[in-house]
Amino acid sequence: MAWETSGWQTAERASVDSVLVQESQRAFMTRVHAWMFAGLMVTGVMALVTVSNEPLLRAVVNARFILLLVQLGAVFALSFLAPRLSGPVAGAMFLGYSALTGMTLSIYFLIYTAGSIAQAFFLTAGVYGAMAVYGTVTKKNLGAWGTFLFMGLVGVILASVVNIFMRSDMLSFVVACASVLVFAGLTAYDTQKLREMHAGSGFSSAATVSIVGALTLYLDFINLFLAILRLLGKRR
Repeated sequence: MAWETSGWQTAERASVDSVLVQESQRAFMTRVHAWMFAGLMVTGVMALVTVSNEPLLRAVVNARFILLLVQLGAVFALSFLAPRLSGPVAGAMFLGYSALTGMTLSIYFLIYTAGSIAQAFFLTAGVYGAMAVYGTVTKKNLGAWGTFLFMGLVGVILASVVNIFMRSDMLSFVVACASVLVFAGLTAYDTQKLREMHAGSGFSSAATVSIVGALTLYLDFINLFLAILRLLGKRR
């Protein structure tokens, strides 16, 4: 009888622990997506501000390569320094990066119609949402996707660099299609990975962990958006 009582208490304790873990994951992902949506909002506002200000837009066009290098530097700095950053500093860096991304993305308003940009954005939101939900509810371990997606990402980057010199429409189309698959897959993979990473992350601030997670999903969203825009966007 004592053994049965002990077994029941152990099972109940395990059930309570499981519920607590799920609640912790849900709260963490809520913070992650809140930061991500804030970043996307800053990016959108900054893109519209830049495209409506001709001197600023001209400066962005002239300095676009420098701005891209600054963006890369900001991503690496936030990623590598995150464990030692406080929440407010990490948040400021993330929002600053989002604003800078908005400035560089404003150039696409010169290439594509506003209607096709809006269409690509809403389609991206739908694909992102579906893959994020899949990454959340699936019982399948998506860890096996990691190697495949990383190889796909490397292939996309290399092909994009090659196409800078080749200027091949066919290669551009293939790269855009591959990018949609890679970043849609990364959305599900990263969502599942982030749900499991928040405990014992070793970061000095819980807010910083959320911001790094937001940066990961933000990059998935932006790159998925650009791939869909290249596929479906109507040029001016």
